[in-house]
Amino acid sequence: SGLPLVAVDSLPQEAVTTLGLIDAGGPFPYEQDGATFQNREGLLPKRESGYYREYTVVTPGSADRGARRIVAGADGEMYWTADHYDSFAWIAR
Repeated sequence: SGLPLVAVDSLPQEAVTTLGLIDAGGPFPYEQDGATFQNREGLLPKRESGYYREYTVVTPGSADRGARRIVAGADGEMYWTADHYDSFAWIAR
């Protein structure tokens, strides 16, 4: 994909928790978790609509969902963004 790799143990603990929730199928802390991610920015590999799902990574101290997300592809690949889709790293699992 040309994206940088990030190891799970390099992610914030809240992201590791979110990965576990994704693997378990929930429950998720926010209603929007699991919604289709459109990839409007075009930073992830091009796939059909509905291929990607997004999940909130809790940001301590944030009054809202914050900017951190994990985006999961239908084939099991996962991507990390700490800046609300301005950049991504592929999570090496």
